Amino acid sequence: MPAIVGAIKVNSISSSGIFHIGDVFNVSPNSTAKTFAGAGSFNTGDGLHVRSDYSVTQVYDADVVDQPIVGNI
Repeated sequence: MPAIVGAIKVNSISSSGIFHIGDVFNVSPNSTAKTFAGAGSFNTGDGLHVRSDYSVTQVYDADVVDQPIVGNI
């Protein structure tokens, strides 16, 4: 159903965000990310004790593209 829209101010839209005004049938944002982290990087909590005497994070990625989103509609 059409609607009357007044003034709009957009401050920012994230990389996987959508800004849409009006009728819509399907909205499907696509986003990919690759994260490299060493030992103990994602530990959270109260009173946490983490011991990482030796940590090496291998970041070599030979195939470069892990999750293509081209044509993934």
